[in-house]
Amino acid sequence: QVQLVESGGGLVQPGGSLRLPCAASGSILSIRTMGWYRQAPGKQRELVEVISNVGITNYADFVKGRFTISRDNDKNTVYLQMNSLKPEDTAVYYCNADITIRAPFRRYPEVWGQGTLVTVSS
Repeated sequence: QVQLVESGGGLVQPGGSLRLPCAASGSILSIRTMGWYRQAPGKQRELVEVISNVGITNYADFVKGRFTISRDNDKNTVYLQMNSLKPEDTAVYYCNADITIRAPFRRYPEVWGQGTLVTVSS
């Protein structure tokens, strides 16, 4: 089995910053894409930013110039650095990964974490 564990959420004032780490655990052979989605109250879950195992990123327009994704392949961890936060960034942020495990050899293309709440408010 595999598991994703997020942390780093909390309450921050507008204009502030947060860093969200997400660590994958289990008998991991490889991880293709890792990244972040979010879901605000009353809205559908949406892409924030994802990164491939070779560093190619894909992100939503609202991320430009504010959020940065990075990845430590040795630690099976992905990070989302969020700067210049706005009230509309308030949401539960979910980590997602495409993971292959060793034994039994099996791919899990859609592993989700439990989510971490980010609240941007004064």
